[in-house]
Amino acid sequence: MVYKGAYKTPGGKLVGVRFTLDDGVFREVKVHGDFFLYPEDVLLNITAALEGAPADLDDAALAARIAAAIPEGTEWLGASPEALATAVRRALEGGPVDD
Repeated sequence: MVYKGAYKTPGGKLVGVRFTLDDGVFREVKVHGDFFLYPEDVLLNITAALEGAPADLDDAALAARIAAAIPEGTEWLGASPEALATAVRRALEGGPVDD
């Protein structure tokens, strides 16, 4: 089953996430949005930080996990680890969707 969530940061951009759950962990994670990320390949780090993570982590733990995957000097404009954690929580709260 697929879960989808999104969050528009105040005065910022949209950040969204799509994933499946397998035994309570995130799988097939895709992060998207209209934010600016440089270098762009850091998106792979962000996705990897969520892939395999327990779905029962709270927002702060998710945001910390995402932040730890972002190398120093990365520019992430219009979104943040906290915004992505909010999108994940919204996906979980919304339940699976038809894809």
